[in-house]
Amino acid sequence: MKLVLKYGGTSISNTKDIQSVAKHVISLSKKNQLVIVCSATSGTTDDLIEISESIKKENKSKAEQLASKITNRHKQLAKQTIKKSEIQKKLLIKLNDDFKELVALIDGLVLLGEVTSRSMDYLISFGERFSGKLLAAAINDLGKKSIPLTGKEVGIVTDSNFSESKPLMDTTRLRVSKSIDGLFSKKTIPVVGGFSGADQHGHTTTFGRGGSDYSATIIGSCLKADEIWLMSDVDGLMTADPKIVKNAKLLKEVSYTEAIEMALFGAKQIHPRTFEPLLAKKIPMKIRNSSNAKNEGTLVTSSPSVSVKNTVKCVSNIRNNGLIDIQGGSMIGTPGTAAKIFATLAKAGINVMMISQNPSESSITIVVKNSDLNKAVSVLEMDLLGKIIKKLEVTTGVSIIALIGSGMRGTIGVASKVFAAIEKNKVNVSMITQGSSELNLALVVKNSDTNTAVRAIHDAFTLDKIN
Repeated sequence: MKLVLKYGGTSISNTKDIQSVAKHVISLSKKNQLVIVCSATSGTTDDLIEISESIKKENKSKAEQLASKITNRHKQLAKQTIKKSEIQKKLLIKLNDDFKELVALIDGLVLLGEVTSRSMDYLISFGERFSGKLLAAAINDLGKKSIPLTGKEVGIVTDSNFSESKPLMDTTRLRVSKSIDGLFSKKTIPVVGGFSGADQHGHTTTFGRGGSDYSATIIGSCLKADEIWLMSDVDGLMTADPKIVKNAKLLKEVSYTEAIEMALFGAKQIHPRTFEPLLAKKIPMKIRNSSNAKNEGTLVTSSPSVSVKNTVKCVSNIRNNGLIDIQGGSMIGTPGTAAKIFATLAKAGINVMMISQNPSESSITIVVKNSDLNKAVSVLEMDLLGKIIKKLEVTTGVSIIALIGSGMRGTIGVASKVFAAIEKNKVNVSMITQGSSELNLALVVKNSDTNTAVRAIHDAFTLDKIN
């Protein structure tokens, strides 16, 4: 089989875990052709982002301290993980070259006194460069040939939309398949640093937080892989957050469309764009726990073979959002009102998470992240208040709760069952919407009511008995 395995930062953040991953990779390589994709070690991306914030504040010493912290952590991991002196020596030389480049970059950004989106992508890509070299060396240390590659080196070509880039798949497909097939012929395991590629000018680009998943599926699509495995610190997709619902169950199989909905509504195990490269090729994907190899995890496929009787498969939640009720008499029957509102928000870079419109067209209610709330209110007041908008009412600290499942399609009584469950628990609903696909039903409640509502809905649909 041709497999692409992606390991999250929590799976490769200490000596024991890195060595365990290396052993697992070597074991799988006996019967399979493998490509490994890895995230930065836990905390590294956060430290790199903090470096950028320190530069913006002209705090050079703080930026240098953080760079030293990252450097020392990876040097220590290299010395503790790699046992063969020659391999360890070569790894430390390569890491030192990267560390010098990182320091030079910080010095340059400090001199300029600014961090652009392009330089930011370059800066935060270092985390995966370090981890890729560490993991490749660990595989070499156990006697199997392996080579570290950046997204740029493996052949991922993107547009120039820094921090949220998208792959140019036709070019990427040719370059990735050529580079990987060449390594396969030499019986060498490529370890690709996830999260990044390069535009057509050779500038480093990134896919956004969690983008290593995306890297894995891009590569898997290019190679026509038999399966893609996302390895992390969780067993797979669950019927609810186990921190909220103690009897939450592992979902053995879900469809692509269900998984996309779960990603959009708070499933932290997957990047929402992960599935884009898979849809055309219909490549199965497994979400598995790197420390629990016996558990098969969750299989994500175009057409699940398991028939789940439950109407709903999971209850997801996203906390800490803001609700804006946009009102105005001139909105009634006026063509293009909604378009103007959403164009204003889009121009400001604000993502709208939920939308509901009054049948009379006199009001539109939207939900945005709390971090975007003040900005959203500000641009709406500045551009539209007194024109098509009469009044804005804001509610802070709300959660989106989403019921997801293909079994909801055409099923009567789902909403009534939800309302009966949460009414019984004295939870007030501020807003409710259903997607046209009928795959999800989303409602808004206070943050403080989230756990109660999730548990009530989970019980109402007996999700503890799923599969």
